Amino acid sequence: MASRQRTSTTVVVEQKPKQQEFPDIQTIRNAIPAHCFQPSLVTSFYYVFRDLTMVAGLAYAALTYIPAIPEPLYRGVAWMLYGWLQGLVCTGVWILGHECGHGAFSTHSRLNNIVGWTLHSFLLVPYFSWKYSHHRHHRFTGNIAKDMAFVPPTQPRSYTSSILANLDELFEDTPIRQVVGLIAHQLFGWQVYLFLNASAGKASKQREVTGTEGWLRVSHFDPFSAVFRPNESLYIFISDVGLVLMLTALYFASRSIGVSTTLLLYAVPYLWVHHWLVAITYLHHNHPEVHHYTEEGWTFVKGALATIDRDFGFIGKHIFHGIIEKHVVHHLFPRIPFYKADEATEAIKPVLGDLYHCDDRSFLGQLWTVFGTLKYVETDPHHKGALRWATK
Repeated sequence: MASRQRTSTTVVVEQKPKQQEFPDIQTIRNAIPAHCFQPSLVTSFYYVFRDLTMVAGLAYAALTYIPAIPEPLYRGVAWMLYGWLQGLVCTGVWILGHECGHGAFSTHSRLNNIVGWTLHSFLLVPYFSWKYSHHRHHRFTGNIAKDMAFVPPTQPRSYTSSILANLDELFEDTPIRQVVGLIAHQLFGWQVYLFLNASAGKASKQREVTGTEGWLRVSHFDPFSAVFRPNESLYIFISDVGLVLMLTALYFASRSIGVSTTLLLYAVPYLWVHHWLVAITYLHHNHPEVHHYTEEGWTFVKGALATIDRDFGFIGKHIFHGIIEKHVVHHLFPRIPFYKADEATEAIKPVLGDLYHCDDRSFLGQLWTVFGTLKYVETDPHHKGALRWATK
């Protein structure tokens, strides 16, 4: 009898990623020492005094010494260096106003608003307008429909004109296109957001607007904007008053020291501040390994954990008050003061495990990489209700 050979066939079955179990917010909160939730008025005002002293010192030095530099080239370099340094320090001031908006500056709501309104108005930021829309960003972080900041598209960019489509395809992966796009993103992203509510989710507004009104009534400067509730209109007006007062001060400054000097003294740092603001916010919420969510799949904890802690060295920790390095815990509990966020972050890491996202690669290097590669999100077949970044 002929012998029979038994053959075996190995069947390879694709293993689906294990569904992540997200802890509830109370479990995460219980891991954090109670004192981390208590702001110190003395500490908070120390940082305000420190930062404003640096702002005044840089401005005084610039006005005193830079005009006396005889060589125009060196004088121009000195003004450029001043603008960069002042932009860094004023970003720290911006973040202190941000602390006030979250109620992390002190336990006194009225004091928080007075200090926040003063600091943000000084930087031409509409304090209450930003506060209300930013709160909704925190409330709906990662929600593809309701988030207020950097909501990604859900399909590739399309053009009605074949000429534009061909140009887009021609220059799609060229460095020059990315350079131009990134510069526009960093220079004007903040202003476009304030005026047009750009990058916000389609369901983020408080009322629907159509037609011409859709363009006109979504500004952060309009007390009756669709971005805000009717009972918030008075505070939007108060924000505008702060801006008018600051613009008036700048007008009188230009009469005293000249328009060009005023622009170098204030406008250049202003552009740097909002470059950093856009970069920080953008990189907090865009990473190839982090999901966005549909309304059905979203929860507050999922959204808050769809953020990334990054590293910016000395500047991030000591000038930007750790907002880059400790953003995950800030999204979970925005009332924790920034000077207690280190301890709170270490406390939640064991609870979160792999759900905690951190990237310590070059901050500016990742700005270039992320901006050039993450274009739109698509359904993640392995995670119900989740959207992943599409790959080419």
